[in-house]
Amino acid sequence: MVYRIYVEKKKELAHEASSLRYEIRHLLQIRSLSEVRILNRYDVENIDAALFEDCKTKVFSEPQLDVVSDAFDATDAIVFAVEYLPGQFDQRADSAAQCIQILSQGERPTVRTAKVYLLYGALTDAELAQIKKYVINPVECREASLQKAETLAMESEIPTTVEVLEGFTKLDSEGLSAFLREKGLAMDADDIAFLQAYFRDEEKRDPTITEIRMIDTYWSDHCRHTTFLTTIDSVTFADPMLEETYKKYIEIRRELGRTKPVNLMDIATLATRYLKKIGKLQKLDESEEINACTVKMEIEVDGKKEPWLLLFKNETHNHPTEIEPFGGAATCIGGAIRDPLSGRSYVYAAMRVTGAADPTVPVKDTIPGKLPQRKIVTTAAAGYSSYGNQIGLATGQVDELYHPGYAAKRMEIGAVIAATPA
Repeated sequence: MVYRIYVEKKKELAHEASSLRYEIRHLLQIRSLSEVRILNRYDVENIDAALFEDCKTKVFSEPQLDVVSDAFDATDAIVFAVEYLPGQFDQRADSAAQCIQILSQGERPTVRTAKVYLLYGALTDAELAQIKKYVINPVECREASLQKAETLAMESEIPTTVEVLEGFTKLDSEGLSAFLREKGLAMDADDIAFLQAYFRDEEKRDPTITEIRMIDTYWSDHCRHTTFLTTIDSVTFADPMLEETYKKYIEIRRELGRTKPVNLMDIATLATRYLKKIGKLQKLDESEEINACTVKMEIEVDGKKEPWLLLFKNETHNHPTEIEPFGGAATCIGGAIRDPLSGRSYVYAAMRVTGAADPTVPVKDTIPGKLPQRKIVTTAAAGYSSYGNQIGLATGQVDELYHPGYAAKRMEIGAVIAATPA
């Protein structure tokens, strides 16, 4: 049997709902909206009635903060629910399932969650569609049914056949552009043209959708760092000091015999290559297991000198945060933590540097196909702090840079410092 419960913050504490109301009225410019309510919906299976009743105040809610109900009054409200896509990690559901198992000391139940939105006011169909588009990020979630399911068991979605993209190798440039739009791919026109030529001339067949999706993932900015690896053909400077620095970089490239293309990745890593070549990095610790910059040092512990290792690591999650702000920013700091932690070090402190366009501009001015800047900025901040707080890592420096250029590409950097006895 599936049990269902709704949990809503008490009116004085409903900050999420009041923030969304503000954003809809001021960013979406939908003044006809008068009120917003948000409820967290829990569906639970493989649990008995007594345990479910006990969990209402011990797992699903905090009695001093929340209102718990088996149903809600939707009079005069427009109602819709949002749930994570199948396969997307639902932290709320996972945490609830773990807590129930701790209480029961038995098997872990199945838990599904959704957010239920109640909108009040004389909203038109177009305004409702606009609100749903703002609330629902199709990369991670979808609109959920308001009906209670008979079971939470997910039917297998493993396909028995794989689609072959018949006629792909014969598409003209307009056809390839339409294909990119239709499939929602991350690759650009040059990428898809290259793929077409490969399958036409080398494989001499049309590809499957699985092959295209796999390549699209591995060629995304997340995996391939397309922004950092973009070849810089020519560059001009307004600042003489920056121009002088760039000239120095070109000179060092010649000295090292570097023939790979000039790009941001090469600029960022060339100094280390040069310092290592001239013997200035003697304290750099190198081994097969090191995943973070590791420096040998000596410190004093209780009056005695000890060999220690100091570790630095930064992670950039520009593209992931742009398309999925919460998860992208959370795993940004998570990736930075992971690497020194894998070197058996203690991670002490973090720093976050981000770049965004103006988050106060109306949503209607958002670049087509992208999330609004305010949505990215606020949701990414929540994702970063969620991961950092759960790990227990203090972030002493947070700096967000605002510039129109970041409307085209988000910047999300998490960095940490760690140490361990050698």
